[in-house]
Amino acid sequence: MAVLLAFTVIGFYLCYLLTAPFLPALTWALALAILFMPAHRWIEGKVRHPALAATISVLVVGTIVVVPTLFVGTRLVQEAGKGVVTVQEKIQSGEWLRAIEAHPTTAAVARWIDEADLPEALTSAASRLTDASARLIREWISYALTLLLTFYMLFYFLRDRGAALDLLRDMSPLPEAEMQRLFARVADTVYATVYGTVAVALVQGALGGLMFWLLDLQAPLLWGIVMGLLAIVPVLGAFIVWVPVAAFLALDGQWGQAVILTAWGAIIVGGIDNLLYPMLVGDRLRLHTVPAFIAIIGGLILFGASGLILGPLAVAITLFLFETWKKRLGERQD
Repeated sequence: MAVLLAFTVIGFYLCYLLTAPFLPALTWALALAILFMPAHRWIEGKVRHPALAATISVLVVGTIVVVPTLFVGTRLVQEAGKGVVTVQEKIQSGEWLRAIEAHPTTAAVARWIDEADLPEALTSAASRLTDASARLIREWISYALTLLLTFYMLFYFLRDRGAALDLLRDMSPLPEAEMQRLFARVADTVYATVYGTVAVALVQGALGGLMFWLLDLQAPLLWGIVMGLLAIVPVLGAFIVWVPVAAFLALDGQWGQAVILTAWGAIIVGGIDNLLYPMLVGDRLRLHTVPAFIAIIGGLILFGASGLILGPLAVAITLFLFETWKKRLGERQD
């Protein structure tokens, strides 16, 4: 028995090593399969051929995902390059520092910035951002390969989902009813993460970038994406971008733009979460701020971009298993 257990553990570890390079593609394929399943069932009802229905669904998902990504990615690289040049010009000209020095309340901050040689630090940061952008462009082949693998696996997740779920039920030590609840918890977590976190953050970033564009501020697409990324993380948010910009506009004497940006950021961008989340997610899973923060940040650190899904999934499944053990122990005591 001990020998069998040892070989089983070794087998699981080897399978993990084999699967690890494909984990990002598997994660996003699973998430897309869950999110697109209602539409895929409708396509299956019309086509009546599993392989053809799965092919059509993959082509639809690919069009929805790839075309906007290519467009936004191209514009983002262009705006990032222009933004870096603009930041460097403002730093070298000292324009932003003079605006801070012009006000008695912020003059002390300006002196501290001058002593700390913050312009040099910001110039160095801008240079590092340029290098990071160049590395990102060089790695496009790796991202393209992951994307192709994602759609390849998505095809089989859609076509063979019944057989895959039956295999999981057969291999699992959990009873049928508990497996059904586990599947529901996984689906709820993916919905809550993508719709309740990612989709809401994208809307917040889009609204923030829209106001930057309307106010004719630099790189609205770039800062909109930054605000959206920050909005994904609990505790953080889009305000980390628009608050300093509004403060600089006020210091520069552009009070109208500062007031508009502050009102828009506080009321529209900040309040959209409370409006959209209940509409998109409803009664599905919503973690408390602390475990949500740990799940998202820890997942991103551990798994990279796919950790955005894997982190909350790991926490949700672990909580489900604890609930299952608690229920079984309670039944034994009764």
